[in-house]
Amino acid sequence: MKTIVSAPPQIWPQVRARAADYLELTKPGIAVMVLVTVAAGFCLASPAVPDWVVLVHTLVGTALVAAGASTLNHWLERRTDALMRRTENRPLPAGRLQTVEVMVFGFALGIGGLIYLTALVQHPVCVAVAAFTLVSYVWVYTPLKTRTSLNTLVGAVSGALPPVIGWTAATGELSRGALLPFLILFLWQVPHFLAIAWIHREDYARAGMRMLPAYDPSGRMTGRQMVVYCACLSAVSLLPVLYGQAGAVYFSARP
Repeated sequence: MKTIVSAPPQIWPQVRARAADYLELTKPGIAVMVLVTVAAGFCLASPAVPDWVVLVHTLVGTALVAAGASTLNHWLERRTDALMRRTENRPLPAGRLQTVEVMVFGFALGIGGLIYLTALVQHPVCVAVAAFTLVSYVWVYTPLKTRTSLNTLVGAVSGALPPVIGWTAATGELSRGALLPFLILFLWQVPHFLAIAWIHREDYARAGMRMLPAYDPSGRMTGRQMVVYCACLSAVSLLPVLYGQAGAVYFSARP
């Protein structure tokens, strides 16, 4: 008769804590927002009834890619994270996870997501946009954060691509219609990023992050840029109505 050996009760809190650290690496809050914009792009590009099976596969694949990008971001920024109060307790700077395991986890998620999209969405353009999003976020935007304040614009490009992933997953092509959701999300992200950078400007300066507010003590330049981008966003957000991508409900819901 076989004897079933169960794990000691004291192990389960450690397992849960480790699982929570791995989940934190994927930045689930950001991933959810990414998936919302992917779904929006997919539905905008679809006919009256979207292909729900393809949409689900697109969301799963993109979720893996986004989780991989966030994990690799943790891996690359482990040293600067240790210098900032808002990030010093993340799994890597706090020493709860090791560098190699985080790197392997990140690459596995990112590459796995691209393979998933290739196999189940089967639109090469969609996979290419997802791959470009991953590479630009991890290998361009992340290193630029310690080199130039223009990193915000590069990060906004990466962050505005998810609806394009959804669009190309629905249509199989990169058409002009994908430009509007991209522009709206791009213009929204700049004042959003600058607001966060202003709140945490001392932290960013301590870590050597070249965010604009860290070099703008009065906040005037930061404020002007936020106003300009918000004004542009307000104007561009009208374009979906003019081009027939949205109707009266969208127009009335605009701020």
